[in-house]
Amino acid sequence: MSSTPVDLPATASGVGENTADLPATHPGHGHSMAWLAVGAIGVVFGDIGTSPLYAFREALGQAAAGGFEADEILGVLSLALWALILVVTIKYVLFLMRADNRGEGGVLALAALARRSAGFRSRTALILGAAGAALFYGDAIITPSLSVLSAMEGLRTIPGAATTFDEGTVRALTIAILVGLFFVQKRGTAHVARLFGPLCILWFVTIGGLGLWHIADEISIMRVFWPGYGVSYLVTHGTAGLFTLGAVFLTVTGAEALTADMGHFGRAPIRWGWFTLVFPALALNYLGQGAFALASLEAAQAGGRAFVNQDWFFLMAPPALRAPLVLLAGAATVIASQAVITGAFSLTQQAVQLGLLPRLRLRQTSAAFAGQIYLPAINWLLLAGVLLLVLQFRTSSDMAAAYGIAVTGTMVITTCLAYLVVRYSWHWSRLRALATILPFLALDLIFFGANILRVVEGGWVPLVIAALIGFLIYTWVRGRSIVRAFETRQSIPLADLVAALAKRPPERVPGTAVFLTGNPEATPGALLHNLKHNKVLHERNLVVSIRTADRPFVDPAERSQTKRLDDDFEVVVLRYGFMEAPDVPADLGLAGKGDRKGLDPMRTSYFIGRNTLKPEAKEGMPPWQDRLFMFLQRNASDPTEFLHIPPGKILELGEQVTV
Repeated sequence: MSSTPVDLPATASGVGENTADLPATHPGHGHSMAWLAVGAIGVVFGDIGTSPLYAFREALGQAAAGGFEADEILGVLSLALWALILVVTIKYVLFLMRADNRGEGGVLALAALARRSAGFRSRTALILGAAGAALFYGDAIITPSLSVLSAMEGLRTIPGAATTFDEGTVRALTIAILVGLFFVQKRGTAHVARLFGPLCILWFVTIGGLGLWHIADEISIMRVFWPGYGVSYLVTHGTAGLFTLGAVFLTVTGAEALTADMGHFGRAPIRWGWFTLVFPALALNYLGQGAFALASLEAAQAGGRAFVNQDWFFLMAPPALRAPLVLLAGAATVIASQAVITGAFSLTQQAVQLGLLPRLRLRQTSAAFAGQIYLPAINWLLLAGVLLLVLQFRTSSDMAAAYGIAVTGTMVITTCLAYLVVRYSWHWSRLRALATILPFLALDLIFFGANILRVVEGGWVPLVIAALIGFLIYTWVRGRSIVRAFETRQSIPLADLVAALAKRPPERVPGTAVFLTGNPEATPGALLHNLKHNKVLHERNLVVSIRTADRPFVDPAERSQTKRLDDDFEVVVLRYGFMEAPDVPADLGLAGKGDRKGLDPMRTSYFIGRNTLKPEAKEGMPPWQDRLFMFLQRNASDPTEFLHIPPGKILELGEQVTV
């Protein structure tokens, strides 16, 4: 099984080539199904659960370029319901949730699973995973902006409040809420997260009840479950139908969270929450909006008035209840935003562990939940992007055009990775794999093509974000490969050095030296520099390599593997899952009493190679890209923090490397 480098400084990636097929440990299995389902409803479904705020309105707006007809309302509603059935229920809930990586889901977990089983195609899986991760950041910026702004726009539907809450005031409230949300991230969300489940249950019950109430306005609305209405609309509306289809896709944004959060809640609770509450509530609400719009159209036609597309979601509520509904919608959108922000933190942690991004400063915000982490750099970059979008697009309708491309792109990539998994991990025949995956891929490509048509309207935003993130990933991976190639050319086999030192031992000093290296078979550069410049060797020397497995967790009992070379040298390989944070002192037995290796923390020093990078126009990457890589390397977080090494116990040695 292949492994992927942990990103240490430019000269010490800390990773070997292969890792054994280890069992994985996983948190949270002791919780009851009911509590896990409540938690899943509060976290997993926040994004898709707030889509009714704007999805039907935007899709109907695209459908009525030449005026409204009843068939257009029915066609849009049929497309929305069948999008939920085909994309979310069949593709994600029933199929893709089976393709988990030791309980974990999401595009990088799926890519890691595909890499492990796809052999020579593992590079393709890594590229697809990196592209999916890049697109996710576009989603992470747009979701908070669009959802909170659409909720605050509901204030304008309160009778007499339209003049008080003009567009400027709505944007100011939106910005205030978003700034507050990002500022509390550093305090952690473990305490308030307990309210997410009950609040989201209240939200889904409320939106389902509103829809059920208005279905009585036009009971015949139930006929839209016949897919012919949607197909007929697409056939008769040409290009306008494709624009509408792109807007209809807003109903399923957030579906990726169903697989991405499997590791926190498990497959069964997510499925249970979807079928028993979330899907019925969403379907009822969309049916209610459609029935309300159809009844309004009939009333307008009977009165000789022009029919105007409106904010159907909030107008469904009685005037006296709209203010409480806006407050509940605001809470729901904050929860949806929190879920996306937390997802961005988790995805970044996985990307760092898989060697796609430089180390970033990470802080645990909860002692009880390993998934509660905070990355300051990602938090403030997301906030900057969110505020820029709110100020640039001004209204949720303008912003909606930017939403679908990131999500549809990620879905296309997920489907491609799913093919690699079913073909090479599940060992399906090519015919069976293609017969299963191609319909899903065709559906994704149709939605992706429909959203591409809206690039000019705002769809360029997630594409630009994804391109920038993707280029950073490429630069980092390419730069590290150049540095590793240099280290390989300069290295000598560790066994040869050990044999030479046994014949001509240098001056010895007391204590233990821990040399961190990417290749445990080669002599660490820091060890060579220590011998060359300090001309001493410690009494005991551990050559430690850190490997990231293509799985989320590694059993602690299998964390460490030791090989003794002679009385002076041992090679230790520490294995971690891509969702785990390395703790080298603890896993070497240096934390507290229980000293598995008999090491004294006060007499142990850590050596890491850190080379000085120098751009070279004739070698490696172009000079401007060299400088970008050097910038990323310089601004990577301190390895002592990433590896939990005491700051006063580490020494860095290196030389100049041309990139």
